[in-house]
Amino acid sequence: MAYEVEAPKYVRLAQTIQRRIEDGTYPPGTRVPSENQLVQAFGMSRPTVVRALELLKRDGWLESRQGFGTIVRGRPAVAEQRDRRGREALERDESLTSGRLVEVGQIPVPARVASALGLPKRAKVLVRRFLVEADGEAVELVSSYFPAGLVDGTELDSPEAMPGSPREHLEARKRIRFDHVTERVSARLPEGDEAELLDLPVGVPVLSVLVIACDASGQALQVSDVLLPADRQELEDTYRLN
Repeated sequence: MAYEVEAPKYVRLAQTIQRRIEDGTYPPGTRVPSENQLVQAFGMSRPTVVRALELLKRDGWLESRQGFGTIVRGRPAVAEQRDRRGREALERDESLTSGRLVEVGQIPVPARVASALGLPKRAKVLVRRFLVEADGEAVELVSSYFPAGLVDGTELDSPEAMPGSPREHLEARKRIRFDHVTERVSARLPEGDEAELLDLPVGVPVLSVLVIACDASGQALQVSDVLLPADRQELEDTYRLN
């Protein structure tokens, strides 16, 4: 069973406000409730509210305007980019994607993947690593990890590009159902083989989108680590100045 540490209160509050922005409760261009109103509405301390608002400002959901207070900017372009990458990692049909399968096999589970899958450090997982290319250039490296026991009776260990997505294959073969996804975004320097596959100069970082797909009970079924070369990403955001 996978165990997740509950997020801090300020993170949970930020997520609640973010959902209200996305569902239109707090439309772009409007003011969010004041700190006092948020303290009363959610029963949290002022420092918790302040940290939640600062987190949302940092991530581009809110902005402070002198004389107006805290204003909703809307959904940041970086969030759209992240979510698109996550969906593509789960739904990609390898046989129809420009690129090549560069690794298939059982390996010791990487530490950050072990945590997401709820596996002990020395456990084995199946990895399918696919290099996505565009116009002859590597643009994305997707490493998808599956618990070894889950892939029994499937064709996920095939060294050939699979028709349909691994998600569809698992749901059909194992009679399981993917329910929700959690994504963790970070930046880091690539490992040697990652830099070589992505043809990255020394010192160029990658953006990592860790996509954790779970069933309704919260059990992780698949973890995909999507690596994007930082020197080939361009995010655009437009917002009003007044």
